[in-house]
Amino acid sequence: MSLAVSPFPKGVRRPGAPLPVLLRRHWPLLPLAATVLFLLAPLPAGDATASGKVGPADAASLLLVLVCAVQAVRGRVRELSPLGVLVLGAPGVGLAVATMTAGDPYAALPGFVRYLQVFVLVPAAIVLLVRDAAEFRLAAGCFVVLALVQGAVGVVQYATHTGASYQGEDVRAVGTFGPGDVMGMATVVAYGLIAATALALSPGLAPRVRRTAAGVALLLVVPLVLSFSRGAWIATSGAALLVIFLAGVRRALKVLVALGAVGVVLVGGFGVGSEMVGERLASITQVSSAPDQSVTDRYTMWAAAESMWRERPAVGVGLKGFPANRDGHSSLGLSSGSDTAGAGQAFLRQPLLSPHNMYLLVLSEQGLTGLTALAGGWAVLLVAGLSRLASGRGVRGDGRTRDCGLIAVGLFVWQLIDFLYADIGGPSTVLTGVIVGLAAWWALPSPGGVGSPGAPGGRGGRGRGGAVAAAGGRTGVRAVPGADGP
Repeated sequence: MSLAVSPFPKGVRRPGAPLPVLLRRHWPLLPLAATVLFLLAPLPAGDATASGKVGPADAASLLLVLVCAVQAVRGRVRELSPLGVLVLGAPGVGLAVATMTAGDPYAALPGFVRYLQVFVLVPAAIVLLVRDAAEFRLAAGCFVVLALVQGAVGVVQYATHTGASYQGEDVRAVGTFGPGDVMGMATVVAYGLIAATALALSPGLAPRVRRTAAGVALLLVVPLVLSFSRGAWIATSGAALLVIFLAGVRRALKVLVALGAVGVVLVGGFGVGSEMVGERLASITQVSSAPDQSVTDRYTMWAAAESMWRERPAVGVGLKGFPANRDGHSSLGLSSGSDTAGAGQAFLRQPLLSPHNMYLLVLSEQGLTGLTALAGGWAVLLVAGLSRLASGRGVRGDGRTRDCGLIAVGLFVWQLIDFLYADIGGPSTVLTGVIVGLAAWWALPSPGGVGSPGAPGGRGGRGRGGAVAAAGGRTGVRAVPGADGP
């Protein structure tokens, strides 16, 4: 007769485990948590150029890569399938080609390092180091914490008129990122909102966790609205709707009703930026009929990016080559820059150095070679991630790990939509690498299932399910169903 044993054998994390035990088991993920949470550090007041510098979050991401390398030498990382190697490694080849064929390869080197960090090294480190659902949720929890703190700062900025300048008033919520990176707070708040929404809709989690996550998601709607970021609104709406419907139609209807009620209360009842929000929403439908100057500039730079690509379709003008080639491919409708002020910064006109469309930026600077390597890999991750959710692979019968899939796919879809009218730049850029890494972790299981999401154990028996299986193999007893791990 088989006897049930605890799903938390000796040496494996269990609820209420002492902090030293948790640190000893999960210490390789500390740099990942730091990469996200270090973005809570405010930029120096009035330093609008700080967004282009290496910050604490970037340093933490490099430490994450170093830890991954050490763990790989020790044989304590997941094994990658040939598809995983191709998807994560192909961008590096495209970047090398774009750097070598650039007009000034030395000037292109900083761009090569940045792209390599965001789209190759950080994602690969996350795929190799994150072992189970618990560690995945650790990363997702860091996104939620970051969003709550930055969102709270943004709401205070709106309420006290200490935010970035918008329509002549210092009311735009930008968090600690400042007016030089007006998309920073909107981006991290949207990440947290998507993650919280996925947790709230996951049946495998405890009811208290789901209720708390739902409350957090509703709270984060406020700073997202006050960011006045049309792009973030569109991307969040699209990604949230996908997550909601992936979780089930019945739940989707309940959530949509709740969100609608919150919107009515916030804008109609309390008048939270109702006039400004209404005008901003209306402007979304006017981008073709009556575009404002920011939209006109964006259209002009899109056309310039396309012109650069037509000039060198295979390899583009080279990394960091868009600013140098912009004027030669732009019409007279392009303004000299965008005005920024408020949130502790004096008036400053920032130059327009990118087309504000990631796909066109890659196409213009890296040509079809780079775009195929990058966007092709993203397409593979999206299809594979959605397929795993739809088929139930890696998802236990009680839905215990479905939240990981919903979070990964939701965040990744948000990023892909956002790339239609934004590109990399600013302190929050490093989080793009984290998003790609989480999506790849969910979408790319390891060969043979060992160490992969949904499989028992990791390399060296370090996974939670692997320890349980090992214990069962030694003692001849049966493990309790539903042990954690994707």
